[in-house]
Amino acid sequence: MRQAGSHTATLVALYRAIESSRSATARLFEDPFAPAFLGRRARWALRLSRLPVVGAALPWTLVDGHWSGPRGTVAVRTRYIDDALGEALRAGMDQVMILGAGFDCRAYRIPGIDHARVFEVDHPATQPRKREIVTRRLGTLPPHVTLVPIDLTTQALDAVMPAAGYRSGIRTFFICEGLTHYLSPAVVDAVFRYVARAAAGSQMVFTYIHRAMLDGSVRFAGAANTLATVRRAGEPYTFGWDPVELPRYLAERNLRLLEDVGAEAYRARYLLPRGRQQERLAEYQRAARVEVIGR
Repeated sequence: MRQAGSHTATLVALYRAIESSRSATARLFEDPFAPAFLGRRARWALRLSRLPVVGAALPWTLVDGHWSGPRGTVAVRTRYIDDALGEALRAGMDQVMILGAGFDCRAYRIPGIDHARVFEVDHPATQPRKREIVTRRLGTLPPHVTLVPIDLTTQALDAVMPAAGYRSGIRTFFICEGLTHYLSPAVVDAVFRYVARAAAGSQMVFTYIHRAMLDGSVRFAGAANTLATVRRAGEPYTFGWDPVELPRYLAERNLRLLEDVGAEAYRARYLLPRGRQQERLAEYQRAARVEVIGR
């Protein structure tokens, strides 16, 4: 998937910008870089959302289109991954690899991450814009960050990462957000087996969609519209897991499931304490955190 012109990547940046514009007591995180990735239409939507009266009455279908709960899901999953990354950094993880980095700016906004080596791995078409925007904001690309161009559909991480400076013997925290559902089963398998060869105790957090959304065996609110929307955008969903089968899938690849969360857990952990439990979430989107078992 090429994220340089990606409709979904821009929407994720917009949703993060909207969440960041909430009050300090209400928002789940603050991403000051997100607005810089928005085009004219998205900037217009962001400005409207910030107006006290207009924002409260804003018909969110103008922003969300035909999707169901994507704005809320992006907000809670972003916070979930932020928390997992922060915990890993405090535990002494020295390397971070962000797979399919897109417009993710954790390398520049998470406290303490500048003490780790961060590899932003993404399609070559995306990275020039990323470099331009980060350099414009910070003056230069920070020395702890390395941009690694790769097309995961045609290139192997094993063949690219050593030259970028990645050290497989050091505990690493991998982030794979909003990526697996755009890949083929073979590419997902290759990525997970690569992660499993990292140092024991390394971890990965990844998001995924419930496979039943793809095969239609379970009806999720808004699923049909979502599938049609991403298909029209040229970014169709192609892969998902059944949560029941996920532990075995991981174990076969030398990975241990630490946590698997969905909309119910997100609401209890992040939205309920802020009185936001009525916000819509996509019930078919989940996130998991795993650990490399070691050999």
